[in-house]
Amino acid sequence: MKWGLLGGTFDPIHTGHLRCAEEILEIFDLNRIIFIPASKPPHKIQGDITSFHHREQMITLAIEGNPVFSFSDVEKRRENTSYSVETVEYILKKYMENLELYFILGQDAFHAIQTWREWEKLLLLCNFVVMTRPGYENKGLEGILPASFASRFTYDDHVKGFRGPTGHVIFFREVTFLDISSSDIRQRVKQGKSIKFLVPETVRHYIAKSSLYKNA
Repeated sequence: MKWGLLGGTFDPIHTGHLRCAEEILEIFDLNRIIFIPASKPPHKIQGDITSFHHREQMITLAIEGNPVFSFSDVEKRRENTSYSVETVEYILKKYMENLELYFILGQDAFHAIQTWREWEKLLLLCNFVVMTRPGYENKGLEGILPASFASRFTYDDHVKGFRGPTGHVIFFREVTFLDISSSDIRQRVKQGKSIKFLVPETVRHYIAKSSLYKNA
């Protein structure tokens, strides 16, 4: 099995998230992509985030009918702050047999990876897919990661990625980034502007029905 993990606050999930997931699924021939919303993300103030229930409902609506997209509430089931390293460890422990895991994140998030909890351990647990924008020049891992850590990875021309000591690979792959952000969507809702085509119609109707983001 080859699974992709796509985490984030998804507040709300939008078509940019879905398009990136679709392209990564195709590039790596994945069997599934799991959307994992953070319950208590360490880099955000809890009061600024929409309740997990609403974000869960919006993800479920957005991926409904797509058999290769799924949702996990694994981070909600932990009472403490949501840390990716614990999520990856949990999934590997539960599904270790014949599972090849790909952790998917954006270029900006990867450049800030050293602020993540146990980031060195995380980068050695599974494959990483760094989604880059068109025109991004991949100059390697040095400059992003400390030289002493980056030196543990060697570029593998066969897979077009940097293979680490555990055999897992850090990939940089260009995807079609739609210039959409969740914060802009929230602001548009607050201002009474249209968000049509920025989110799936089912999500747009849910936001309106639930009166979300009116006071964002």
